[in-house]
Amino acid sequence: MRLLLVEDNRRLGTLIRDGLKDSGHAVDWVTTIDESEAALKTTHIDLVLLDLGLPDGDGIDLIRRLRAQNNMTPVLVLTARSGLNDRIEGLDSGADDFLVKPFAIEELSARCRALLRRPDRGLPPQLILGNVALNSSERTVSVGEIIQDFGRKEIELLEVLLRRAEHVVPRPALEDSMYDMNEEVSSNALEAVVSRLRRHLKQSQATVEIRTIHGIGYTITTQTKSP
Repeated sequence: MRLLLVEDNRRLGTLIRDGLKDSGHAVDWVTTIDESEAALKTTHIDLVLLDLGLPDGDGIDLIRRLRAQNNMTPVLVLTARSGLNDRIEGLDSGADDFLVKPFAIEELSARCRALLRRPDRGLPPQLILGNVALNSSERTVSVGEIIQDFGRKEIELLEVLLRRAEHVVPRPALEDSMYDMNEEVSSNALEAVVSRLRRHLKQSQATVEIRTIHGIGYTITTQTKSP
């Protein structure tokens, strides 16, 4: 999943970005309202993590503008404002959740997962195809109920493909979900992850396969049995 972090404190922003990337998310980090609006217009974002006291304005105003534009991207507010009135104002403006600073990265990651699992987001905590099951909360993959040792990028790729199982996922959509804007990505980085994931699925006797749709992207399907 791709998250947009809007936080002007460099030290805190670095800690949040690195912690959430370790949890399997692609994180784009900006420091102003203007930068966040530009990112939301050009990139598909699954969740916004928003500080309120920003150099060019109040994050509450950004939430109001998004909702006025019918942009319903979930917003998790990260703030030092702990007063009841502040929380009420934020929620009434369209925020989906509040987390008061300071907080543990583990709780932040759990809040993100909870928001992304909401029914209107259509993101179930467990994805199953054939004998493969991916637990998006625990970031684990099981094949035939045996937990496998898949790498972080392999799990990220598998998650995106399973959420669109039996459908072709274009290459740009995969790269957007797996890599943030500031991450250096080689031209064959995605192919390398696909190759490793295919090999590990085969070694674990998974009953699914990743197919290449040349010039478009990839799809994951259940294996076709030979007659």
